[in-house]
Amino acid sequence: MILSDKKILEAIANGEIVIEPFRRECLGTNSYDVHLGKYLARYKDHILDARKHNEIEHFEIPEEGFVLHPNTLYLGVTEEYTETHNSVPFLEGKSSVGRLGIDIHATAGKGDVGFCNTWTLEISCTHPVRVYAGMPIGQLIYFKVEGEIQNYYNKKSDAKYNVRTIRPVESMMWKNRF
Repeated sequence: MILSDKKILEAIANGEIVIEPFRRECLGTNSYDVHLGKYLARYKDHILDARKHNEIEHFEIPEEGFVLHPNTLYLGVTEEYTETHNSVPFLEGKSSVGRLGIDIHATAGKGDVGFCNTWTLEISCTHPVRVYAGMPIGQLIYFKVEGEIQNYYNKKSDAKYNVRTIRPVESMMWKNRF
């Protein structure tokens, strides 16, 4: 079941959902709009290796915006820091962003119960497009969880994305054993 605007507000009042900064005008009927943070990143190497630490270069989006180009993976970040303690957040792109040819995530659109951080975005585009810090980029949708939670994400010792940040975070696949 997807939480309605009223249920999202109740969950915020109860501390089950945290959104910082929270702006009432960003609350939709059953979602919350999130915005592109001021940092983007690109991988340093042309070829990425899943078994190695692939480093990224961060840069700040200038006031005049930054042009994204096709065939390049950009890592972005939401302005909003979020916590979810009793629901599963899903991040989807806004339709207006999709109509500009921008995808905001390759595969990582779901958060876990206990995820407490900003959201790293895996951004790609179909043709050159200028983006700006602070622009609406996506929306969070919250699903109710059935049953008791045994293993919250923020309590897991091996959780790879638990360190609070305002910058995009590179893949930590290299920390997996395979």
